[in-house]
Amino acid sequence: MRPYNFSAGPAVMPDEVLQQAAQEMLDWHGSGMGVMEMSHRGKEFGEIYQHAESDLRELLAVPANFKILFMQGGGLGENAIVPLNMSMGQTADFVVTGSWSQKSAQEAARYCTTHLAASNKADGHTTLPAASTWQLSAKPAYVHVCSNETINGVEFQQLPDLRALGCDAPLVIDFSSHVASRAVEWTRVGLAFGGAQKNLGPAGLTLVVVREDLLDRALAICPSAFHYKTVADNQSMYNTPPTYSIYIAGLVFKWLKRQGGIKAMEARNIAKADLLYQVIDKSSLYVNRVSPDCRSRMNVPFYLRNEQLNDAFLSGARERQLLQLKGHKSVGGMRASIYNALPIEGVQALVKYMRDFEQTQA
Repeated sequence: MRPYNFSAGPAVMPDEVLQQAAQEMLDWHGSGMGVMEMSHRGKEFGEIYQHAESDLRELLAVPANFKILFMQGGGLGENAIVPLNMSMGQTADFVVTGSWSQKSAQEAARYCTTHLAASNKADGHTTLPAASTWQLSAKPAYVHVCSNETINGVEFQQLPDLRALGCDAPLVIDFSSHVASRAVEWTRVGLAFGGAQKNLGPAGLTLVVVREDLLDRALAICPSAFHYKTVADNQSMYNTPPTYSIYIAGLVFKWLKRQGGIKAMEARNIAKADLLYQVIDKSSLYVNRVSPDCRSRMNVPFYLRNEQLNDAFLSGARERQLLQLKGHKSVGGMRASIYNALPIEGVQALVKYMRDFEQTQA
């Protein structure tokens, strides 16, 4: 049995996907080539690409008026690519709810004027500011939110409706760490982006889903390989795409469909998160500091009230084949990332260990 991997990303992959990739490593479907050896313009990879795009559109229920782009550069790269494509020399508004949205705002400031519409910094990024309290600028080019903060463990349970706030700017969401874990309210979104390495596949692939009317707004300084319209017009092949990462992501998409799709995965994710949070909340040793109404289903940070026990906790976890539970260096403590590919048995094993460890400290 493989260990249970709670890494925040690159993260656990479905066993079935890894096994199929291993079987096809030297010869994909009788082509005589492994996927890493194929031309991205050949018919073999063309088939892989078309299936991946089609399956993803079906899984996420992406409307016909949105383009799906397979890009490179990760979420940090998109922090620059988004303002290069979307700011039009105007102000971009940011709702800062943790480390990643803060990075997004800082990077965008290199390319456009930025405005802080709301922040939860004062409470240590443990709540979400109600949309009704946001102070949006007069006419922003777009409004940016990180819909799930991987490090801080806060998640929007529902995306804001900017129109209800009297704002007609497109909403940009960084959904890197919970993409494909729940449905997306596309009527509220102009652009969504995320790295694949948490819920969709290996590192190297970045997903961008952008409404067609927003494709051709790029600044003159935007590199052509990052210009959304250019990428869309060339089916993500203006430059050589991350072919192997797309292939693996395509296998993940098929795996998700076999599991019952996003609705089924969301139900599983709720069950996993509820199990873990219940154990933490009933404990006298562990604590989660995030307000219950915005706790992440994907990334669960928690702390030992006696931090001198941290090393012993992590050592015992490794002995039980529970890996990558150390919290991010910027916040400390522990963090369990319980993405789609982590089965509920992994969470059950973790909570059993947490209870056993607590009993040894009683």
